[in-house]
Amino acid sequence: MMSGLIKMLIVDDHESMRNSLEQEFCPENGFEVVGSIANADDTEAFCLSHKPELIITDVCTERGASGLDAAAKIRKKFPDIKVMVTSGFDEITYVPRAKELGAHAFVYKTKSLSHYRETAMRVLDGETVYPVPKTIPLPMGEAPLTERELEVLRLMCKHMTSEQIGKELFISPDTVKYHKSNMLAKTGFPKTVELAFHVITNGWINPNY
Repeated sequence: MMSGLIKMLIVDDHESMRNSLEQEFCPENGFEVVGSIANADDTEAFCLSHKPELIITDVCTERGASGLDAAAKIRKKFPDIKVMVTSGFDEITYVPRAKELGAHAFVYKTKSLSHYRETAMRVLDGETVYPVPKTIPLPMGEAPLTERELEVLRLMCKHMTSEQIGKELFISPDTVKYHKSNMLAKTGFPKTVELAFHVITNGWINPNY
């Protein structure tokens, strides 16, 4: 464990959430909040000037800035900084994407403030802490979607063609179509556009973040 107070940065566009986390991560609990900002795009510059040891960032922040994008940049440029990602949405791709970019933990906002602090302590001790990923409710007996299928589905929800998805994921358009076919077989939807509409309207995928 690092000695002294742990310097941390909170990134969340809800002032009430920032205030709650500031109260939990107080000096009495071993932390010093050196920054509390609303826009994830400001994270990198803040790290340069204040050098936090731990960051908690929401996925969806002010003016559409993505906490996941910010976390990816921080993990590459400041590998010693611990990064926890959080969200209040049951979006099914956030957890696997946070894990893939190298974030140290993911916490849903339904958890208590003490859970945030306990998770932070585990992260500072070298652990990675992740909940069980959310899945789209499917008929009994059906297999859940794979991480690759979820990625294809997320890009589908951004209105990307099979060719565009293939370029984004470095796979062939035929492989994209194969994944689409598998998803339709698993979910029972006759068309991919209906599947995309279903997951967006039910909040399982947010194409904007």
